[in-house]
Amino acid sequence: MNFLAHIYLSGNSDLMKIGNFMADGIHGKHFDTFPKEIQKGIILHRSIDTFTDAHPVFRQSTKRLHANYHHYSGIIVDIFYDHFLAKNWKNYSDERLEDYSERFYQSLRDNYKDLTPKTQKMMPYMIEYNWLLSYQTIEGIESVLAKMDTRMKHNSNMRFSVAELRTFYSNFETEFTTFFAALIVHSNQKIQTL
Repeated sequence: MNFLAHIYLSGNSDLMKIGNFMADGIHGKHFDTFPKEIQKGIILHRSIDTFTDAHPVFRQSTKRLHANYHHYSGIIVDIFYDHFLAKNWKNYSDERLEDYSERFYQSLRDNYKDLTPKTQKMMPYMIEYNWLLSYQTIEGIESVLAKMDTRMKHNSNMRFSVAELRTFYSNFETEFTTFFAALIVHSNQKIQTL
């Protein structure tokens, strides 16, 4: 899953959301210098990723992209799924996505000293371009994929995958809805153990 889903699946704890959000940049087991709630978010993030990568519905979505995008297929589907979460936000939250996003950005500002250097560097761009809200539109997703493409060492061509998103839109959306229901249950259960 991508940023919005990881944040959403963290429940109501701002620090757990932050840990879950920045966990991709934290490697190994040595993250005990972070506050406890951030540590929980990192552990939750890893559990979500493991569950996601093994889930048959997620794999069905990636299979549709594999011929053209190979090992980038999972990254692309993560972003597609964030689009469907943002687009259908009202099904998952009573709070407007605009307000939810702004509250998260404010928590990043409030906890700046606890962010990794990579997150500190990325944060102004995320806020300025309102990445979380931009996921609501296909154009926003296209922009995200294009930016990711330029950062990849090898030519991933991810920016072109919007063509498949448009072609198989209802398939991807149905798969997301089925998968995300299972992921919410998994995440809630994992939080109980942390």
